[in-house]
Amino acid sequence: MRVVSPFLKKILYPALSQAGAFRRGADGGLAVVTYHGVIPQGYEPVDPGFDGNLIPSESLIRQLRLLKSHYNLVAPDDVLAWREGRQELPPRAVLLTCDDGLVNCLTDMLPVLQREDVRCLFFVTGASAGNARTMLWYEELFLLFFRAPAVPFEISAAGVEIHGELRSQPERRAIWWSAVKRLSQIDRETRELFVDAARKRLSMDVRPDFEAENLPSFRRFGLLTADEIRKLSAAGMTIGAHTLSHPVLSQAPSEIARVEISGCKSVLESVLQMPVWALAYPFGDPHSVTSEVLAMAEAAGFQTAFLNYGGGLGADLPAFAMPRIHVTADMSPAELEAHVSGFYGRLQKRAGRDSALVLRTSASRQS
Repeated sequence: MRVVSPFLKKILYPALSQAGAFRRGADGGLAVVTYHGVIPQGYEPVDPGFDGNLIPSESLIRQLRLLKSHYNLVAPDDVLAWREGRQELPPRAVLLTCDDGLVNCLTDMLPVLQREDVRCLFFVTGASAGNARTMLWYEELFLLFFRAPAVPFEISAAGVEIHGELRSQPERRAIWWSAVKRLSQIDRETRELFVDAARKRLSMDVRPDFEAENLPSFRRFGLLTADEIRKLSAAGMTIGAHTLSHPVLSQAPSEIARVEISGCKSVLESVLQMPVWALAYPFGDPHSVTSEVLAMAEAAGFQTAFLNYGGGLGADLPAFAMPRIHVTADMSPAELEAHVSGFYGRLQKRAGRDSALVLRTSASRQS
């Protein structure tokens, strides 16, 4: 697939999209699309992988207009009613979601959604239930490791020790991700102590000025506050839970994971004064959740919970493992449609069957 990927992205997908081939036969089920916000005007990306989850507002507009033209964008409440068996979804139904609850969701993304008359399900962390401005701990840690001098280091705090040498970017990323998994094993208060120690050990403060609300870095990294998620809700958007502090749930002890899931629901419902019925698992890849975590979402009283991979029309839709199409900055409208229509998923399944057939054939010849 890696060899043909440029051909798919640059030639095949645009041709099939323009010809309307994706839409033919793509009627059943529900496709869920997930964003992580809009890149604020004037923001200078730190790293393609790190910032690649956010897209330019112009790309969002093009994608929304394509989906509105050829699919049925449904409101979150329609999906809840469908999940509860109270109504059917229209053909080619597509739900928009957005994770993390960054300030740009309100300042940059909401105006686009309102102009296009589109509803979105925004997943926010427990930090957005308070009034103090903060940022995601794992993003702060990435910036610390990314900008630190290329020297060996050791950080020991709150019973956690992380050491290494920050040289090349791949090495920095590997150390960062190892730290994210290790720090997901402890509660958020202890984790905050470690991040504070890392800040002091590396003699850096990478947090933006949270008082300078006009700065692009503020809108890129700042998390929404309680007043701001109420504004999103009042604008017709739906608020979902994204855990209290965004750990890798598969790494967390059971009790910490349970508190992260149920605690976020409780604090958001207190702020919004309405039920919070949907959960998005942090990171949401196959390695970040377990069957035990899926059961916790149901036990906490959510109606449905979302992963961050897979998806497309025709995909299986387990209530507590709902697949989603993860939109990145380099995804064109045609590539997005390939995913939404289910074409990409069918292509992957076929490639998997072909690979399995080759392996079976090779094994039979050797035996």
